[in-house]
Amino acid sequence: MKKIFKALKFIGFSLFTIAAIVACDKDFNSIESDVIGLKNFDISNNQIPIVSFNKKLDSLKINNLNANLLGVFNDPTYGQTSASIITQLTPAEYNPSFGTNPVIDSVVLTIPYYNRVTGTDSNNNTIYTIQDSLYGSAPIKLSIYQNNYFLRDFNPNEDLNVTQNYYSNASGTINATDNFAITEAGPINFDTQKGALIFENDDFVPSSDAIILKTTATDGSETTERTIPALRQNLSPDFWKTLIFDKEGDPVLSNSNNFYDYFRGLYFKAEAINNDGNMILLDIAGSGSNITIYYSYDSTVEGADKITDTYVLNFTGNKLNTFINNYNLVSLENGDATNGDEKLYLKGTEGSMAVVDILSGNVDCDGTQETALNCFKKMYRAVDSNGNYIIKNGSYVLKKLINEAQLVVHEDETMSDDFHKYDRLYAYDIKNNISLTDYNFDPSGSTTDAYNSRYVHLGQRITDDNGENAKYKIRITEHLNNILLKDSTNTKIGLVLSTNVNYTTNSPILNSNDIVTGIPSASIITPRGTVLYGSNESVPENKRMSLEIYFTDEN
Repeated sequence: MKKIFKALKFIGFSLFTIAAIVACDKDFNSIESDVIGLKNFDISNNQIPIVSFNKKLDSLKINNLNANLLGVFNDPTYGQTSASIITQLTPAEYNPSFGTNPVIDSVVLTIPYYNRVTGTDSNNNTIYTIQDSLYGSAPIKLSIYQNNYFLRDFNPNEDLNVTQNYYSNASGTINATDNFAITEAGPINFDTQKGALIFENDDFVPSSDAIILKTTATDGSETTERTIPALRQNLSPDFWKTLIFDKEGDPVLSNSNNFYDYFRGLYFKAEAINNDGNMILLDIAGSGSNITIYYSYDSTVEGADKITDTYVLNFTGNKLNTFINNYNLVSLENGDATNGDEKLYLKGTEGSMAVVDILSGNVDCDGTQETALNCFKKMYRAVDSNGNYIIKNGSYVLKKLINEAQLVVHEDETMSDDFHKYDRLYAYDIKNNISLTDYNFDPSGSTTDAYNSRYVHLGQRITDDNGENAKYKIRITEHLNNILLKDSTNTKIGLVLSTNVNYTTNSPILNSNDIVTGIPSASIITPRGTVLYGSNESVPENKRMSLEIYFTDEN
């Protein structure tokens, strides 16, 4: 007998078919099975409650993320965020010898943008786009300063070799113009720690154009090289001559520790122009990101041309992504953990997330008041003649087998479809700060296409035939099976917005006394926000968050 159990606070279930793996922008297709019959199921006529509520975020770990945001972004629902970067630089070689009479020819900063190939032009040159990682198109003011604040590697207040973490402070409570981070010792204002201005552009807009490099040989022949789109700028040689070349033979160029203390890195500061701007996701941790000093020096052969060489500084070492949030359109607050919230606000860059308790509170379980969790176990586990749960090979035996379980979440229809077309939700285990078990069972992982990765478990935004009524279906089958078979107590799931569901590292929250002690790092570098319907009984039944479970009754 095939039955359907739907856990949904205060409402019933509408029949639909078992989910199949489908194309990313479609709803689930129907498939046939050898399980027959369908009926509604509840617990003594009282549905198991689901509670979903908002969690306001702050003090998130922001150092050494796998990518970094730079710029200004105006979210139409939340307000404005500016993102800046503080980063160390590491020489590619130590104890350099620059030769006799070295002269710097040029200094070039290169940081690639995340890009996608869209085709070729009439000359068979590759065409790129950076639109997947660019938010907004208005210019910003970009300034690059010398950073004078020492970013230490280890926390002096912890045991040996415990890494020093830096945390976000984006609310503007100190001031709304400077970029801050915090540690256990207190706030750090990087604007009061900035040194010389190295570069400034009052009209900066990232471009999808390939970088074209032309080289002229000594015989006059010219070669052309095309590379991927990047933030590529010429810097003043004078600064780098004083900083690097004049220190030849000095201990400051002998190892990384000495160099980090001597030159403490760069501060990339982004500022809005006329309250507008753009924000770009930078691959600053990639191997193609560096500052290259091109120089020449005298040959030992009399009359010979000068010898050319390079000295490279890589963007390795500590990197921080700081944010200034002016969420003037929505007030983010911690939600109602008892009754649930009507709207769920998911916003990156130290914004907000949702907590979903899938088996919350007490229920009438065959005439007895019990926790929803215990009643759920009673419904699905087999018992012996004495009424005790049966255990075989270390797992509980089930009388009802879960075939499919989906958390169905509806989007607030007042938001723009175009803006949220490519949003992805990411669900994680709050207790252990890891992906849900279903993530590892998902066969659709893609290392080359994050948008089309893990769509069996995490789903994708789907709409009806009119492009309306957007919703998400998140598969949590194995998560529930762990509760039934292994006695897991992980009933609370975190929901965040993510631009890369392949990036599963979690960032801790400083001094958290809450059930949420960390969040997925990908959500920190997700500039967009979305609004979803929650579980509060004031939400219309057809929009309220629900848990849909398909099971086979073995009786």
